Amino acid sequence: MAADNLFDLKIITPDRVFYSGKASFLELNTVEGGIGIYKNHIPMTTVLEPGIATITEEGGNKKEAALHTGFMEILGDRITILAEIAEWPDEIDRNRAQEAKIRAERRLQNDKSNINITRAELALHKALVRIELADHVTKQ
Repeated sequence: MAADNLFDLKIITPDRVFYSGKASFLELNTVEGGIGIYKNHIPMTTVLEPGIATITEEGGNKKEAALHTGFMEILGDRITILAEIAEWPDEIDRNRAQEAKIRAERRLQNDKSNINITRAELALHKALVRIELADHVTKQ
């Protein structure tokens, strides 16, 4: 892949610069659906949905990460993501994610009173993303 097809990608969380480098393609989830981005994509700002982001680097090397809510700004040859949480597969504790999934499902099924449904659904979605990424990497 020619270097002129690369864009700068930076993923920042509250506690670190998660990723900073050149990429040829980025695929991730937004609240409006999945999106794939090449260099010179139309400028836009969007809200991220929890999901797996796939970063294709120069030479075709792919990296996958779990992104949990945030914002993305696309400006031609530069993409900046401000994420609540970003995790590489080796940073995910699958057992902990499975426990979080079970807790969220119980909250959604059992407590019909003043439970914050949106918060429980988001916790469930995050747990499922973590489990999916951990399982995907294990199968490779």
